[in-house]
Amino acid sequence: MDSERPAELPPEKPKHRHVSLRREETGRYTITNARGGTLTVGGSPNDFTAVELLLSAIAACSSIDVDYVTGRRAQPDSFDVDLDAEKIGDERGNHLEDIVMTFRVRFPEGDAGDAARRLLPDIVRKSHERLCTVSRTIMLGTDITTRID
Repeated sequence: MDSERPAELPPEKPKHRHVSLRREETGRYTITNARGGTLTVGGSPNDFTAVELLLSAIAACSSIDVDYVTGRRAQPDSFDVDLDAEKIGDERGNHLEDIVMTFRVRFPEGDAGDAARRLLPDIVRKSHERLCTVSRTIMLGTDITTRID
């Protein structure tokens, strides 16, 4: 059964990352990655907002770290992550505060599940402190250069 196979490490990825955004209509955009994947942002009530994409990126980045490492011990019975934040507008401009990521991961009973459960707090911490590129970039702060071509 496929869910019983240990997780494999993802293939090595290039260091440079790129996405392109194309306006579809006022307030609605299509984002395309270098591999041709697309997603729509804004516009309709069902579309993700840019802030929701940022929160999603944080959750996805840490979840991938946690899933690959714990999945080598045992495949989870359930794996859910919530990310909450408060949007603030103050003298520093608009930004998010009080970002909280909550993992709810359940592993099967037995030695393999026990090993994954023991590892979970450590890999969540390591993802937060050094592995997750998205949250690390936010926490460290990075200048963004804008250009008009």
